[in-house]
Amino acid sequence: MRSTKCVGRQLVPAAVLMALAVGVTWTVGEAQVKKGKSRAAETKYLMRGVIQPNCAGIGKLLKDSGPADDKAWDDVACHASVLNELSFAVMDDGRCPDKTWADAAKVLRETSGKVLDAAKTKKLDDANAGFKELTTACGACLKAHKK
Repeated sequence: MRSTKCVGRQLVPAAVLMALAVGVTWTVGEAQVKKGKSRAAETKYLMRGVIQPNCAGIGKLLKDSGPADDKAWDDVACHASVLNELSFAVMDDGRCPDKTWADAAKVLRETSGKVLDAAKTKKLDDANAGFKELTTACGACLKAHKK
């Protein structure tokens, strides 16, 4: 387990942390498609089991002075890669209920790609900027689709 030291970096903004907290407690809204047409996984389980923990993982790794070593940067890249793939899955198999959802999935794809690129080059400021954009898009979709 790595210890973190504060070396003058700002913590992840409160809005980002709030978006993560909302993601933890998010429930499926009536406008949201509960599951795909042919796949058994319910959308709420994709959110809770895949999107939320990977988003939280990035947030944890980017706070304070950022990833401490190559392994931690690789973990950021792993989380961003999973989120990038899920941006396709939430659009597939009839899961997309509306334009808000489609727009958020597109932004998730783009911003998780930014975080992934930043992780590969170990650019903390770029990773934080991409992550902030990512959580903003998630928040907009959550606002439209949670109960």
